[in-house]
Amino acid sequence: MPPAEALVEAQRLLDADRPFHAHEVLEAVWKASPEPERELWRGLAQVAVGITHLRRGNTRGAEALLSRAAERLVPYETAPPHGIDVQEVIHRARDLAAHPETGPITLHLTK
Repeated sequence: MPPAEALVEAQRLLDADRPFHAHEVLEAVWKASPEPERELWRGLAQVAVGITHLRRGNTRGAEALLSRAAERLVPYETAPPHGIDVQEVIHRARDLAAHPETGPITLHLTK
């Protein structure tokens, strides 16, 4: 699936509260991506898995994955490809890692 389509589908799945399925979409792109973008897609997939862990009550696993994902995304912050709102994803991942009990779990991948 091309990146633009994957982002639309992953967002649709996240909005439908199906983060594990969003992870599968993002993981497929990660594994097919050229090297310069690989860690970006890996980080996005990890955010989705972190949200999955939160949904399942595994806050410790969620915190670890979300924190790791945020750090993995930092190098893409200044020039994010594909319209991905990398800064927002990093902010939201760090917020969820620090405060897993807060509010609804929402995430917007693009601007």
